[in-house]
Amino acid sequence: MQTFAIERAWTMTLRELGVAPRAVLQRAGLATDLLARPEARVTAEQYFALFDALTEVVDEEHLGLAVGRSIRAEMFSAPLFAGLCSPDLSTAAERLAHYKRLIGPCRMEVERLDGDLRLTFRPVGRLAFPPQFAVFELAFWTHFARMATQVDVRPVEVVAPFAGEGAFAAPAYTEFFGRSLSVGSQPAIRFREIDARRPFLTHDEGMWSFFEPELRRRLSEVAADATITERVRACLLELLPSGRTGMGEVAQCLGVSTRTLQRRLRGEQTSFQDLLADTRSELAQHYLAASTMGGAEISFLLGYEDPNSFYRAFHQWTGQTPEAARAKLRASGDGNDAKLRA
Repeated sequence: MQTFAIERAWTMTLRELGVAPRAVLQRAGLATDLLARPEARVTAEQYFALFDALTEVVDEEHLGLAVGRSIRAEMFSAPLFAGLCSPDLSTAAERLAHYKRLIGPCRMEVERLDGDLRLTFRPVGRLAFPPQFAVFELAFWTHFARMATQVDVRPVEVVAPFAGEGAFAAPAYTEFFGRSLSVGSQPAIRFREIDARRPFLTHDEGMWSFFEPELRRRLSEVAADATITERVRACLLELLPSGRTGMGEVAQCLGVSTRTLQRRLRGEQTSFQDLLADTRSELAQHYLAASTMGGAEISFLLGYEDPNSFYRAFHQWTGQTPEAARAKLRASGDGNDAKLRA
């Protein structure tokens, strides 16, 4: 069964709302120590139950707005921080849509309509969002755009299934979004092209280059249908910087024996050494294209004790030196996906 992480931001948000976590967890029927656990995970239904409980406990008519605009960069969340590292809202949306399931039971679709950016949200595990959760998503993206650009970005369209009903017709929504909610089958928000392309003051591709491998690892972990090849790559992304590159260490990471790991990799027509080399090659080219790190630093992050071993391996992979490869990768204009082949 697919589960979702409860991020540290939950605890900080409850603190800002003046709510005791225990009261919300009890109302949701969840363990009262859940938010104190280092890696708390819940099902989609439990996640939404937590938000429903928050709505019942907090004396706040416009809870979704309050939670959405309470998010700050210091509420450290790897996906959120990676989004802030993006060059603009359009890129951040693409990145966070890909890693959305690391944040909660919500899928996000990214569309381009006449140059505008439109984001549509769909729940995982149920047919409809709790209304205040839907408002939270809409408010979050508006607040996120403003936080990263330091501009009062106002969406050109804000859609919700319950628009105009009861409290959702209140002036507070028009004041926050700059327009009233309109009715639609799924929550959605649309930003003008000029706002979608407006530069983020928080842009930092160097930080993104460090966050991306970790996000990829976590995404691979939660994928219910992940192959053993994908899981080995995910473990390697975690272990390489500490120099732990042995099959035994990866087998321990996966909770299997080395013999089982070898057998399952053979079943997928690959080997541990091939995956190790491919992962190192992919990461090396990524670091060369997306950061200013030198060969020695990259060598360390790839788990090599001696930089010369990295230089020899890199030449074997690509037929080039790291310096020549960096120049070629940057000249290609695609720092995220460019790859070299010998």
